[in-house]
Amino acid sequence: MNKNTYVLIMAGGVGSRFWPKSRNHFPKQFIDILGTGKSLLQLTGERFLKICPSENIFVLTNEAYADLVKEQLPNILKDNILLEPSRNNTAPCIAYATYKILKQNKEANIVVAPSDHLILKEDVFVDKINKALNFTEKNDALLTLGITPNRPDTGYGYINYKNDAADEIFKVNSFKEKPELKVAEEYLANGNYLWNAGIFIWKAANLKCAFKKYSPEIDELFEKGNEFYNTPDEKKFIAVNYPTSPDISIDYAILEKADNIYTIPAEIGWSDLGTWASLHAVADKDDQNNVVNCNQVDLQDTSNCIINLSIGKAAVIRGLENFIIVDDEQVLLIYPKSEEQEIKQVAKKMVASFGEKYS
Repeated sequence: MNKNTYVLIMAGGVGSRFWPKSRNHFPKQFIDILGTGKSLLQLTGERFLKICPSENIFVLTNEAYADLVKEQLPNILKDNILLEPSRNNTAPCIAYATYKILKQNKEANIVVAPSDHLILKEDVFVDKINKALNFTEKNDALLTLGITPNRPDTGYGYINYKNDAADEIFKVNSFKEKPELKVAEEYLANGNYLWNAGIFIWKAANLKCAFKKYSPEIDELFEKGNEFYNTPDEKKFIAVNYPTSPDISIDYAILEKADNIYTIPAEIGWSDLGTWASLHAVADKDDQNNVVNCNQVDLQDTSNCIINLSIGKAAVIRGLENFIIVDDEQVLLIYPKSEEQEIKQVAKKMVASFGEKYS
């Protein structure tokens, strides 16, 4: 393993579309949503141990989740759990971690990845990441891992790339917002489009240069922290200054402006597990195409459903098709799978009607 390789796992999200299982106090990344006995965060942490040693893995999360991260990833150094005092999107948190690591190691080569994605082909993933790291180590390049699309999905942003290289590493032409179905179909037919999975690889020094050029406000803010990073005063500096940073994604702050963006197409069995239906698409199913997380369920005339119950809960379900059934002790959700885009608003209505304990 290269001592200059670092990993940033972003684990501060709420995962509101997985309500009621994913809640403010216990979000999606900390849940064993796949029924493997491990949370998505734990699976992500294990995956990256194939890339670098645990002392080079950092976790970016909200202050509210510090204890959950420590509990689920006990091998991560305490000082490597970086706590965001406010939710200001991905650019500030990536800048914070990057400038801190750069203070430790000027040759740092960094992988940035979400904590809550599914990757079935882990060996292929590791191979692609190592290929990307070798490229960014030697080139002034900001690289994103692009997912080879297998359907015209309207739920993802797309990467348009210049398909003219022989080594699987291609120059990015542009990033595209989530398209309408007709446009997504055109992207798929074109063949030069990938899904944007939010997995990035770059040298810390090159990203810092990009912040200085394209987002000077962020650069100036976190540059001021250089005398405090990796000292007892770091936490105080972040507590005071981080909330003043712009609320902006890394895509808008850097990637859509820079001219040194590259991509590697990857077929890695990827899903962002953004919704219950996306979990249904990738999880193991019974003969009636149901996804069930426990054995204590008697299903009769029921098909194409996802059923997720609390530990120790039993259920008898009859006559349902294409439904989401989720029991989280405090909340029972029974909702048509085809209308799951409404769940986020349903959760907000529950909170407004019955209190914050349901958030």
